[in-house]
Amino acid sequence: MSQPIVPDPGKKVDLKDFSSDHTGDVKKEDGLAELEKARFRLNELQDVFYADERFAMLIVLQAIDTGGKDGTIKNVFREVGPLGCNVVNFGVPTSEETSHDYLWRYHVKAPARGHMTIFNRSYYESVLVERVKGFAAKDVWKARYDDINAFEAYLSAQKTVVMKFYLHISKDEQRARLQERVDNPNKRWKFRAGDLDDRKLWDDYQEAFNEMLTRCNTEVAPWHVVPANHNWYRDLVVAGALVHKLESLDLKYPDAAPGVAGTVVV
Repeated sequence: MSQPIVPDPGKKVDLKDFSSDHTGDVKKEDGLAELEKARFRLNELQDVFYADERFAMLIVLQAIDTGGKDGTIKNVFREVGPLGCNVVNFGVPTSEETSHDYLWRYHVKAPARGHMTIFNRSYYESVLVERVKGFAAKDVWKARYDDINAFEAYLSAQKTVVMKFYLHISKDEQRARLQERVDNPNKRWKFRAGDLDDRKLWDDYQEAFNEMLTRCNTEVAPWHVVPANHNWYRDLVVAGALVHKLESLDLKYPDAAPGVAGTVVV
């Protein structure tokens, strides 16, 4: 059975049509081998991306709690050096951030050309948690889909490649991962009492994710719906998509300064 990773822009997305257990026809052993190759290839491409300096890349990771954002970052970027690549986590807005428009704090953290920036959660929280928990009125968050599309279109026009990944896990898998956080002393620090309250809102979050994936799946910034119950397949899909996109940019190392070729260093 196959299912698309990138839904067709303009069509309604319903996560019930996407299996979070999906691994295609890939066997785990083969998938892990391909993932290892993809990691090293990603490092090679990031090196020339940094030197080329024609593009920036914004990588957006969204998921429900325990969806695997941290693990994806650790596993996919394992071989990528820190030069020209960074991760930004967004917490509760500061007083300075709330004194600006809601997109301001994300724009100031967007990558410069030659750099990759990973948003661990993002401006999409404005149509997710703020919607589900009632932090924003309906007319406010409804208007934000158009704001976000315009923002991403602007970034794209400025040669920022926007890569968006929704990590799709099942409700049963979330339960298992939350229980592991409770049972494993090394993971217990990640568990919050509020996680159980959020879990009760599962259906509301699924509805919000569906609208996010439908309304903000555009040609310039498409969503990737990543089956994420199996970590190895999740990582393979994300790494493969990044490698494919980077290879399509025709990246090149800059020409050396005149006279460098043939110079003898003594």
